[in-house]
Amino acid sequence: MKTGPRPFSDSLRDDMRASSEFRRGIPAEAFAEMASGAFGSGKIMLRECIHGTIGFTAPGAALERSPKSLMRMLGPQRNPQTRDLFQIFAYLQKMEGIVLEVRFSSGEARAAA
Repeated sequence: MKTGPRPFSDSLRDDMRASSEFRRGIPAEAFAEMASGAFGSGKIMLRECIHGTIGFTAPGAALERSPKSLMRMLGPQRNPQTRDLFQIFAYLQKMEGIVLEVRFSSGEARAAA
């Protein structure tokens, strides 16, 4: 019996569970996407990171939100408040034992690299 390709979210979830380095890099990538103007992509990455690893129940309890509220907040039609996003990033940093850092550089320095 031939099966079709697996959904992308399933493959991503498996990769996140198999590689802690990959999983730990996703919050930083999501933040970078948002900071570069690709806010929707960053939210999707953040949502998939939570969905594929710890689920929405534990972060919801820690942030005093329902799991459904967090799911909706990171949905494509929502525009979460900055405070809420930073609370989510802080929670993920604590859970993964990572620290997100922001570095500034001029556009000229990037173009020369």
